[in-house]
Amino acid sequence: MVRLLFNIFIIFFIFHLGSGVVHAQSITKEDSTLRKFKIKDGASDKFNFFYDSPNRYNENSAYDWLDAVQLDLIEAQNDKDSISIRKYKIMQSQIYHDLGDYDKSVAIANELYKKKGSLDLNTKSILLDLMDYNYARLQMYDKQLEIRKEKKAIGLSKSVATYDIYANLGLPRKAMQDYIMEVMKTISEDDHYSLAKYHNNIGNYLRLDNSSSVALSKFKEAKGHIDIFLNDITNIRTEKEIVEANYLKGIIEGNIGRCYAQLRQYNEAIPWLEGSIITIKEFNKGKFSSDVVENTLELAECHLQLGNYEKARQYLKADLKPRKIENILKKNRALATYYDKIQDYRNASFYLKKNVRIRDSINVYESALRTQQLAALTSQDLENSRNQMQEQKLALEKSRLDLQAKDERISLVFISLIFTLLGFAGLVYAYLKSIKTQRLIAEQKYIIEASLVEKDSLLKEIHHRVKNNLQMVSSLLSLQTKNTRSKAAIEALEEGKSRVKAMALIHQKLYQNDDLSVIEMQGYIESLINSIQSVYKKGGHNINITIDAEGTELDIDRAIPFGLILNELVSNSFKYAFPTDDENGKIYIHLRKNGDQGYFEYTDNGIGLPEDTDERTSSSMGIRLMNRLVNQLQSTLNIDKTADGVRFWFNFK
Repeated sequence: MVRLLFNIFIIFFIFHLGSGVVHAQSITKEDSTLRKFKIKDGASDKFNFFYDSPNRYNENSAYDWLDAVQLDLIEAQNDKDSISIRKYKIMQSQIYHDLGDYDKSVAIANELYKKKGSLDLNTKSILLDLMDYNYARLQMYDKQLEIRKEKKAIGLSKSVATYDIYANLGLPRKAMQDYIMEVMKTISEDDHYSLAKYHNNIGNYLRLDNSSSVALSKFKEAKGHIDIFLNDITNIRTEKEIVEANYLKGIIEGNIGRCYAQLRQYNEAIPWLEGSIITIKEFNKGKFSSDVVENTLELAECHLQLGNYEKARQYLKADLKPRKIENILKKNRALATYYDKIQDYRNASFYLKKNVRIRDSINVYESALRTQQLAALTSQDLENSRNQMQEQKLALEKSRLDLQAKDERISLVFISLIFTLLGFAGLVYAYLKSIKTQRLIAEQKYIIEASLVEKDSLLKEIHHRVKNNLQMVSSLLSLQTKNTRSKAAIEALEEGKSRVKAMALIHQKLYQNDDLSVIEMQGYIESLINSIQSVYKKGGHNINITIDAEGTELDIDRAIPFGLILNELVSNSFKYAFPTDDENGKIYIHLRKNGDQGYFEYTDNGIGLPEDTDERTSSSMGIRLMNRLVNQLQSTLNIDKTADGVRFWFNFK
């Protein structure tokens, strides 16, 4: 009996001890962001607190938040408080979005959108952004475009951005062009967060366009900017800014890993992808992230390629819950590959068949979409037929009225005939006169064309003579160089000779062109670099030079400054950028025109500019010359010191 009582006491004690632990844990859990949310007074305060809490799911899951918001919504509905109901429903929609349930989120948002007239501007902005994100995830781009038009109409945005929609529709090159034109001019040089976001997006468009190596350099540039932003202790950052910056850092690291995977450098890709997943989960806790899904699938693919089949299986069996069709297909394809590698052909066939069924479903959906389009066209044709029948009825009625009025018009026919004959006579006279005028115009045109041909010949001759005179100046400088012993003087004369050659090449290109008003810059730049290489015989021949100026044409007023600027930049790269070994040297020249706007960029991966560059600027002939030439183009020369080399760029009109 005593033993039985003792056992009962022990069980009772353990039960109460466990209850105490659970109670303590619940107290600790409730002492969180969610608890602070619950004690806020009123829907507006809770709404602002909700959106000002970047890591609101750290202590409590999104489902806990959903329960809390649902209770507040029921209370507001009981009180018939329409303003509070709208606030809680927006929060409810946001939580469903964070959970990845985009259909439910957009359904709630659409219900609120029908009553958008009763929303204040801030609430309307949050609702429209939420709908924008949902439609993007659901690939409903026509609806997404409508939302963006609405945002522009009410002044929440200056333009209707389409570059991300172009990218999602498989046109990344078009997306990149629009993105550069629209966004680049809005970012200041010291806004490292925006620069990181900008270069990450450019890199993503390049990656989607299968330009992985170029994309990788853009992602690394973005990584450098976000590291500067996070490590800058001179500026105080809010908690929201720090969370968003670290989240962006995780996305950039994942993109670097994906680039390495596309380049089949799987060992380099794995640590970047693993680090990205850890960072995103830490700073996007409790929210669904397609980046985590895609990075995990990419990790599994890397391990499959490296033969680490068990490691690949662990990633594939993780609770990913991919939403996008392409991610579902990728996961099934990777599982099929895994089971094929371990010779489990039954499971391999199972996942391949799943992909076939998914593709069949997509084909059925596309077929259904085409059927809907045909139905819409048929409906429109019926509507057109009805309109034509109505027009025919009106025409018959008009004919009947015309027949009734025919007797009244007979008397007017004779008068009309006379006026017709007079009009015909006038037309004949005008025709004869026009023939005479055309003959005079043809004669004048012949005279003008002959004059233009003569002027073109004279202009070509002038450009040819100017080029010959400049070559004579270059030869005189060469003679002077041979008679000069001062090393500094020889270098100055060589630089002068190089500049003269750059100008002579302009005139040579002009008299060689059929069009004397413009110069095709791709060929000119190639010729200029060959000319510079002939001056620096020992340097520059092993450097990989990329010229991106195809199809760009400039007039002589802009071509000469560009030629002299390029002469300075390439000469400096040959002389100073690669002092030891130029086998891995790279120079990239980019020149583009879009209407009345242009963009020039020059980069090399050499040793970069010296630390005292700013002090040397006033005394350096080359930099002063380039600044003056850029000023002639009504622009400002920008110089960026990067981790690898240096970058010069400017916009021009």
